[in-house]
Amino acid sequence: MSSPLTVFQVAGRAMSAQLVRMNTTASNLANAGGVASSADAAYKTMKPVFRTSYDKASGLATVDVEKVVTAGETPAKRYDPTNAQADKDGNVYEAAVDETRELVDMMEIARSYQNDVEVMNTAKQLTIDTLKLGR
Repeated sequence: MSSPLTVFQVAGRAMSAQLVRMNTTASNLANAGGVASSADAAYKTMKPVFRTSYDKASGLATVDVEKVVTAGETPAKRYDPTNAQADKDGNVYEAAVDETRELVDMMEIARSYQNDVEVMNTAKQLTIDTLKLGR
């Protein structure tokens, strides 16, 4: 039988999930505007898929990253015969990364991570205050 999840474990898992979101968003932004010689080879936006799980003993919900998937628009075909990546017809395929959306996601992720840090700090302070009562 497993022990119930603590608020620290739940907040820690949430922080880990936010880090996965931040890393995929950073990768998307880093690859914005990149080109390839085919639509299949062009960079595709990545997004994590989360799964909520419940701890039966404590009743607390937590989140886990189930997988990371590609999402978004298809790469844009552009005629650029001077590009070294151009195919035989002179086309390149540009990664379809919506930079504005990715930046908004990054700000949201940062706020969520900060909220998780606040949960940890509050739980820590409550634990310390409780221990001080026993003195």
